[in-house]
Amino acid sequence: MEAPAATVPTEAHVPVAEQAAPAQVMENKAPEGEFAPRQENNMRRNNNNNNRRMYNNNNQRNGNYRRERANNEERHFRSEADEYEMALNREREREFADYDDYENSYSNYNGNSDRENRRYNNYNNNNNNGNRRDNKNRYNNGGNGGFNSEMRNPDAPGAPVQGSGPQFQRDYIAPSINIAELQAKDMFELSKMAEDLGIEGVGALEKHELVFAILKANAEKSGQMYGCGYLEVLPEGFGFLRSANYNYLPCSEDIYLSPSQIKRFALKTGDFVAGQIRTPREKERFFAMLKVETINNDAPERKKHIIPFNSLTPYFPTQRLVLENDPAELSTRVVDLVTPIGRGQRGLIVAPPRTGKTVLMQKVANSIRKNNDDVKLIVLLIDERPEEVTDMERCVDAEVVSSTFDEPPERHVQVAEMVIEKAKRMVEYGEHVVILLDSITRLARAYNTLQPHSGKILTGGVDANALHKPKRFFGAARNIEGKGSLTIIATALIDTGSRMDDVIFEEFKGTGNMELHLDRSLADKRIYPAINIELSGTRKEELLLHPDELSKLWILRRAMNGVPAAEAMELLVGKLKKIRSNIEFLLTLQH
Repeated sequence: MEAPAATVPTEAHVPVAEQAAPAQVMENKAPEGEFAPRQENNMRRNNNNNNRRMYNNNNQRNGNYRRERANNEERHFRSEADEYEMALNREREREFADYDDYENSYSNYNGNSDRENRRYNNYNNNNNNGNRRDNKNRYNNGGNGGFNSEMRNPDAPGAPVQGSGPQFQRDYIAPSINIAELQAKDMFELSKMAEDLGIEGVGALEKHELVFAILKANAEKSGQMYGCGYLEVLPEGFGFLRSANYNYLPCSEDIYLSPSQIKRFALKTGDFVAGQIRTPREKERFFAMLKVETINNDAPERKKHIIPFNSLTPYFPTQRLVLENDPAELSTRVVDLVTPIGRGQRGLIVAPPRTGKTVLMQKVANSIRKNNDDVKLIVLLIDERPEEVTDMERCVDAEVVSSTFDEPPERHVQVAEMVIEKAKRMVEYGEHVVILLDSITRLARAYNTLQPHSGKILTGGVDANALHKPKRFFGAARNIEGKGSLTIIATALIDTGSRMDDVIFEEFKGTGNMELHLDRSLADKRIYPAINIELSGTRKEELLLHPDELSKLWILRRAMNGVPAAEAMELLVGKLKKIRSNIEFLLTLQH
C-alpha cells in the first residue's frame, strides 16, 4: 500500500504570521545588483547595532535582578533583626507582667495598709527599673574579681511582702542566677539545686556539666541569668569569660563575647566583665553576653579612658612590703633583714632541689596577706605536684592558680598569660598586685617546647627565641608612678642535673632587682631558712629602708663577710630567737 503524497499547503491555509516569515527571510538574504556592497554593509551595521542593544538590555536586566535580590536579602535580614528585637521586648514584657499583675491584685485588696502598699511599690519599682546597683550586687556575691567594690546585700527578687495583709499564691518565677555563685558551690549544694529544678541523672555529671544543666533549667523557667569572668580574647577576634574557680580552663559554662562587644568597650585579655547572659540557641554551645553591666567592677564607659599598662611609667620600688609579723617566724624576719622586698619588686629565689623554697613561699605569702590588706595576692604554680597545690590552697589565704605536671605545655602557657594579663588590668586601675611564681624555670621550659624551631639552639637545647615570652612575663613587674604596682617573686631552679635549667637561670640572672639564694649545704644540716647571706641582696635598698636601719644592716653585712654560710645563718638565727623584733636586734649592733 503506497503512502499518501504530502500535501503542500496553499496560501489560503497558512496563517498570517507564518506567511510573513518567508518575506522576512528574503529580506535577510544578501542583496544582489549594483548597490549590493553598500546594502550588505548597512545590513551588517544594523545587525551589530541590534546585537549591541540586546547585550545592553540583558546586562540591564541582570543588574536590575541583582539589585532587586540584594534589596530583598537586606529586607529579609532587617525583618529577622526586627523580629529578634521584638522577641526580646516581648520577653522583657513577660518578665515584668507578673510583677504588674501582682501589684494590681495586691493594691486592690481592701485590707492592705498604706505602709504595706508603699513597701511593695518601692520593691516593685526597684525590680522594674533594673538598677545597675542590684545587678552589681549579684556579681559581688560571686566575687569581685580582685577589684575594689562595695559589698551590699539587697533583698532577693520575688520575695513575698511581709505584713498583715494576705499572701497571694503566685506562679513560680525562677530566680536570677549568677554563674560565679554556682561555680563557687560544692557538689553537694549543686546536686540539691539540681534536684529542686527536676534535673535527672545528677550523679553522672561532672561539676561544670552540672552547673551548665542548672543554668539551662533555670532559663527554661524564665529566670534571668547573670555571669562574670575574666576575658580571654582569641586570635579570631571574639572571646570567652573564664572562671578562676577552674584555673581559667575552658569549660562548657564559659560566656561568649562577640568581636563587636570587645571593640565597643575596648576590652582586653584579663578584664573582669559582668553582665546579663542568655542560654545557647540552636547549634550553639556556649552562653552569650546580652548586656555588659560592669567592667572591672566599674562603669563600662570608663574603660576607654584607662591608660594602658605599657604606657605607664615604671620606677624603682619605694614602698616596703614588711614581712615580719610573728617573733617565732624566723624565715620572714631573715628575709626582711637580708633582702627587703618593696612594692613593684622583681625578685628571684634561686633554689636547688629540697632546700625549702615551697615552705618559704608559703610563709612569705601569709606575711604579705597579714601585713598588707590592700595587696592582691596571686600564687601561680606551674608544673608542680597536685599534692603541693592542695597544700598551698589550704595554707595560704590567696588565689592559687595551678597547672600541674601532668598538664600539657599549652596549659602552662595559657594559665601564666591569663594571670599576668589579669594583673596588668588590675594595675591599670591603681591596684597593688603580688604574684608568687613557682617556678619560672618550668614556665620557660613550656615556652621552649611550644616554640617553633628557629635553627638557633643554645646550650642545653634551649631555642634562642624561646625565652622572650617568659622574660616579658617576668619583666612586667614594676612600680608605677602615681598608680599601683606589680610585684613578681619567682623561683629559679639550679643544680637539678639539667643543663637547660642552668642556662635558663643564667638568662634570667641580672634581670631582677632582688635575689635570694638558698644553699643546699644548709638544708642538709637542717638549718632553716637555708639562705646564703653573702649571695642574697636587693638593688636600691636605700629607697626602701630608713637611713639608720640601712647603716645597721651594713654593719651586719660586714660582720658576716667571710664567715661560712652555715655558721653565719646559725649565728643570725640564734640571735633572732633571743630578741622579739628586728628593730630591737638592729639596735644591739655596734660599730
